[in-house]
Amino acid sequence: MKNLLNIMLAATALTGVSTAVATSPAMAAPAAGRPNIIVVIVDDMGFSDIGAFGSEIRTPNLDALATGGVRFNNFHTTPVCSPTRAELLTGVDHHQTGIGTFPELLQDNQAGKPGYEGYLNNRVVTIAERLRDAGYKTIQSGKWHLGYDPAANPAARGFERSFAMLGGGHNHFGRDAERSRPDMPNVGIVYTLDGKQVGIPDNFYSSDYFSDRLMEFLPAKGDRRPFFGYLALTAPHYPLHAPPEDIKRYAGKYDAGYDVLRTQRLAKLKALNLIPADVEPHSQTSTVRWYSLSDDEKRIEARKMEVYAAMVDRVDQNIGRLIAELKKRGVYDNTVIMFLSDNGPEGHELDKSFIIPEAGKAMLANADNRLESIGTEQSYIWYGPNWAEAASAPFRKSKSFPTEGGTRVTAFMSYPRQLKGRIDTAYTSVRDVVPTLLQYAAIDTDLTHFNGRDVLAPQGASFAARIAPGARTEVLPPLFAAGEMFGRRYVRKGNWKAVHIPPPTGSGRWELFDMDKDPGEVHDLGRDHRDVLADLVRSWNIYAAEKGVVPPIIPGN
Repeated sequence: MKNLLNIMLAATALTGVSTAVATSPAMAAPAAGRPNIIVVIVDDMGFSDIGAFGSEIRTPNLDALATGGVRFNNFHTTPVCSPTRAELLTGVDHHQTGIGTFPELLQDNQAGKPGYEGYLNNRVVTIAERLRDAGYKTIQSGKWHLGYDPAANPAARGFERSFAMLGGGHNHFGRDAERSRPDMPNVGIVYTLDGKQVGIPDNFYSSDYFSDRLMEFLPAKGDRRPFFGYLALTAPHYPLHAPPEDIKRYAGKYDAGYDVLRTQRLAKLKALNLIPADVEPHSQTSTVRWYSLSDDEKRIEARKMEVYAAMVDRVDQNIGRLIAELKKRGVYDNTVIMFLSDNGPEGHELDKSFIIPEAGKAMLANADNRLESIGTEQSYIWYGPNWAEAASAPFRKSKSFPTEGGTRVTAFMSYPRQLKGRIDTAYTSVRDVVPTLLQYAAIDTDLTHFNGRDVLAPQGASFAARIAPGARTEVLPPLFAAGEMFGRRYVRKGNWKAVHIPPPTGSGRWELFDMDKDPGEVHDLGRDHRDVLADLVRSWNIYAAEKGVVPPIIPGN
């Protein structure tokens, strides 16, 4: 049996599979008609940043959706945003979609390689393209980050109506909208409406405006088609900006500091049964503890978190507006809502990081980051590793790393007509979302061909049956999962996970963890289980060859 399993793993080399064996019948489209579907993705939100996942931040609308539906406490994305978005929309490993790495950080040894085109290529099909052809109205609003090429614009990839911010980040009040340079993707902002470049209004605020546009695109009266909506909010991605009335709500809330917040979040996660009661949290990356800060430093740090909380609060307010609109139209009960973050929280000291380009550092130098300005349109701030790791605890590290803190994210699904409140503990991949939604939409056509061309079929597996009411499941770890970003690598088989992080942010060697006993990735067991580690490394090499992974050349490694 062991040999047979190894043969199966080597033959399939799956890159993120669902992990629970459901004993209930497969889901079918409801008798009243195919459901509407809305996917909401937020940017850099921490695992415990909404109330239903242990937060103190005011998120009643998200909490109601999450607790009334299915919360996933073992849901995994890629370590960063654009690759996750590629996988979310196609169900295919990002190295094969054209987003093998950040388009703005493409290295010389990756340029020209298949899968590293820098935009969503034609080897893959988006869920919008599939649902549009199946009779859905398809709409999009928010961050795209899948390339500036017109052939990769939402309007060309299946969305009937779209309002897109093509780059990776922006001033949330729109004060950098004049920087329309595609060679500056994180600060050079391009907005398009149905594929044509447009401006934005003076009263722009990202979460409000993106939500407004999506609701405007909903089917008009008399249009009986089901709809697919993709709302990609840029909050709470840096720079941290929020309306002053929302910031005011959190004044003084974080004066006790990030160390206390981390302890409080861990306790709440345990009380909610979202993490094991005996979990050993990974230690914090930064050695700077709250008590060591001066009073002025504490005030600045607390204000950063106040603004961050206000951004999450504003996200929730807009989700509340969207829910109210669905209820007004009488379609709420028959609408599937999938909510997730694109990766873990942003924990870099960005002025010292390769993640932010030189143009971004120039914006930082010209910003007004005085205490009284933090959170306004003139500021350019982030909240750093200590606040981030309060939100990713008990897991290790944060965004951009293949550790649990970088890839295990807050996620839930709401479907009032079918799903009831529960927690799903099975390993779930972002690549499983497309197969799940296609199953809800009763689409079972050939997924290897599209418009006369061969394409890559989704590589995940539907979890619809697993989370259905009354389904009895045997929870299993993944048969196989693997990935790479910025040369940082991971591979999983069953309960074993191997991670390789090059210097200066890692050891430069493969580390081994037993995820059943050590989800915090605290104890490296590589020396005790050399055969297990060697097998995992071989499996990663097979995966990399099959998916066309081209790690960047890192000096000194």
